[in-house]
Amino acid sequence: MMEGCIFCRIVKEEIPCHQIYEDDLVKVFLDVNPVADGHTLVIPKTHYMNIFDVPEKLASHINVICKRMALLCQDKLGAEGVNVLNASGESAQQTVFHLHYHVVPRFKGDKLDLWFHSDSEKKNNVRMVKEKLLE
Repeated sequence: MMEGCIFCRIVKEEIPCHQIYEDDLVKVFLDVNPVADGHTLVIPKTHYMNIFDVPEKLASHINVICKRMALLCQDKLGAEGVNVLNASGESAQQTVFHLHYHVVPRFKGDKLDLWFHSDSEKKNNVRMVKEKLLE
């Protein structure tokens, strides 16, 4: 546990949450600032800052739970799609430095724009980036 971490405090039940699911490794609860009905947060109970720190086995388990939450939102809320989002690192706009995934149910006509917008300069760098990654 990390002192002062809001998600660690939620895990320790020092701060209440609208819990949807829990097991030995993760806790899932509704986001208090949702962008859609059913917007949940999936967090490991152990403090890891971001995706760079989490063990692969736990990362895999989190992914399974994200899928379960997506299916739950599809079944119970009628979601037609879902975005599963993670920001790891300040440069990626992470603001709470405890690994977490947003599961955002999507509905036809919801007008949310949570997707990427590329520019032509980045498209021109694809070959160079591939070479760097495969060096």
